[in-house]
Amino acid sequence: MAKLMRLDKLLSEMSVGTRSEVKQMIKKGRITVDGVVVKKPEMKVDPDHVEITAEGRSISYAKEEYIMLHKPAGVVSATKDAKDKTVLDLITDSKRKDLFPVGRLDKDTEGLLLLTSDGELAHQLLSPKKHVDKTYYAKIRGIVDEEDVKKFAEGLDIGEESLTLPAKLVILDSNEESKIEVTIQEGKFHQIKRMFHAVGKEVVYLKRLSMGSLVLDETLEIGAYRPLSEEEIRNLKNR
Repeated sequence: MAKLMRLDKLLSEMSVGTRSEVKQMIKKGRITVDGVVVKKPEMKVDPDHVEITAEGRSISYAKEEYIMLHKPAGVVSATKDAKDKTVLDLITDSKRKDLFPVGRLDKDTEGLLLLTSDGELAHQLLSPKKHVDKTYYAKIRGIVDEEDVKKFAEGLDIGEESLTLPAKLVILDSNEESKIEVTIQEGKFHQIKRMFHAVGKEVVYLKRLSMGSLVLDETLEIGAYRPLSEEEIRNLKNR
């Protein structure tokens, strides 16, 4: 049986306006359903089998939304911030108004960030009990060596109650500014920076490459975004 929704609620969820703004639009005859002007905000519709326009613009319903962002440095991973530009400020054409970033990347960190309205999926990806791999590329001031690889694998003291979970450190280039990839299963505050600080080194550049099965689309320019494919969504949910 089709699940019906109030027309004003549907339009509000699809960022047409606030609930009160949408009600005024409906009462002024600016909304059509299947080509017919409607005047009742409480009208029930089947969101999956109805054609709606708002002031001539076609509105399609999305129960959930999933967006991959190539986060630039300088923006914060938040829905709102009084001082800084947020990752949501970069998303100009989302369908839903309740998007949020899944986890946080530091302000100066680049790379993969998932934005969604799906709270259940976010919980699955962020729960410490799920041990979701997160892989980063980094440039490190200092020579990273096999002793560091061993320490990362054993867990490090970064000032928390317990050691970090084992992390996989791969050395790509070892010199005065080393290049590495590191995979962690936690998301503690400034974790990778603190882990390298614990072995006497400093992160000078950090970029997230993947989270679980989701891999950064390298064709995305920094600051650009795209919807996830059905396969990407399915793989994230079925991990």
